[in-house]
Amino acid sequence: MEYMLFICTDSTAPTTEPPVHTIEEWVAETTDEGTRRHGDRLRPANDATTVKLRGGRLSVTAGPFAETTEWIAGYDVIECGDLDAAIEIAAKHPMAQFGQIEIRPMWPIE
Repeated sequence: MEYMLFICTDSTAPTTEPPVHTIEEWVAETTDEGTRRHGDRLRPANDATTVKLRGGRLSVTAGPFAETTEWIAGYDVIECGDLDAAIEIAAKHPMAQFGQIEIRPMWPIE
């Protein structure tokens, strides 16, 4: 099953402890294992543009959808057997230590 990992910042997380892995090490390990399909970093939320269409009227706003101190810093798509395996993979990501990882199962369009 495929899962999307949203790699999120967390302004309340401690930053004094050394990372268990670097992001590059995590990417190399999960790619070599065949669990990571793709992923990338995202520009900061301040660089976002929000688009809405309501009643035929287009609204384009500079900035993120919601004002928050936490933001999605990147994403990874992984493939593994079940949610428990996805949790294990996400727990090894460095941002699990300094931010948070949101795991969502993919819902393919068939």
